[in-house]
Amino acid sequence: MIEAVAGFDWDDGNREKCCKHGVTREEIESVFKGGTLRLYPDPAHSVSETRYLGIGRIDTGRRVLVAFTYREIEKQRLIRPISDRYMHAKEIKHL
Repeated sequence: MIEAVAGFDWDDGNREKCCKHGVTREEIESVFKGGTLRLYPDPAHSVSETRYLGIGRIDTGRRVLVAFTYREIEKQRLIRPISDRYMHAKEIKHL
């Protein structure tokens, strides 16, 4: 279950990296705002912060994988996307 958040933390660093795989900022946000979202811990990719992998669908029905963390900024809890991409058919098959 996704924790209560006030919004998303976007800046030049993560906006550019996230959009390089063709998934738009709006699509990334819709994964978290939409229906079913599967969350998995991602401890292998960071020792300095807790990271997660979120798997969800966008409006077109495609599945998207988003690596993210939570950030506290001005007493608000935000989702900070780190990386994302459309999932491959092999990965979807194993869900």
